[in-house]
Amino acid sequence: MGEQTYNLTELLICVAARQIPDNVTVFVGTGIPMLAASLAQKMHAPNLMPIFEFGGVGARLEIPPRAVGGSRTFYKAIGAYGICEVLETACRGFVDYGFIGGAQIDPYGNVNSTIIGPQYYPPKIRLPGSGGGNDVGSLVWRTIILMRHEKRRFVPKVDFVTTPGYIDGPGAREAAGLPRGSGPYRVVSTLALLDFDEETKRMRLLATHPGVTVDQVIENTGFELIIPDEVGVNEPPTEEELRILREEVDPERFYI
Repeated sequence: MGEQTYNLTELLICVAARQIPDNVTVFVGTGIPMLAASLAQKMHAPNLMPIFEFGGVGARLEIPPRAVGGSRTFYKAIGAYGICEVLETACRGFVDYGFIGGAQIDPYGNVNSTIIGPQYYPPKIRLPGSGGGNDVGSLVWRTIILMRHEKRRFVPKVDFVTTPGYIDGPGAREAAGLPRGSGPYRVVSTLALLDFDEETKRMRLLATHPGVTVDQVIENTGFELIIPDEVGVNEPPTEEELRILREEVDPERFYI
């Protein structure tokens, strides 16, 4: 596409949707994850099976719900269960992907959505807490983390570990009793797409968003990123992605 015809939220949704392949299960949270899952289901993953925290499994996201307990999370679903059943499904290794967000993230993909400040009580700022974030990050095979990219959010050490990433390096998840081979998979931020180095488990820059430089990503990260010799550039949203997103996924512009 030529001139920019999309906003930052639309770009984030499109890049997140592209990370989800067909024929997988994915834990979906409120907001952008719902739109990303719906867009993926409509664009390239018709057999995508979304799982919602309050028990909807396999819904058709023709009109995305506005919350994880809404009636649309059960629309044409294969089952209506409960929170215990779906989290047990993750415990048993049946959930491939999961979306989470948070206020802070560190080099190993640990996420904080509980408190800001040097002490737990009284905290400087109290945040919503885990919800299903700990379960998703601990138990699904691949976690996709959505974050606003700012130095105060990409920090050397999170103030509180709500959701474990690779904890403090190679082998730490396994030592903590978490499934071998599970962990953070991608970080989709407002500046870039990032993953984690296979050996060190530290965050690595994969691709910048259109118009964003590597230096801008570095300047807005509070720790040293792994920068490979070749850094890609994410494709902007296509006309078809934007049409589906605006006309079918979120026609009321509730999120976008």
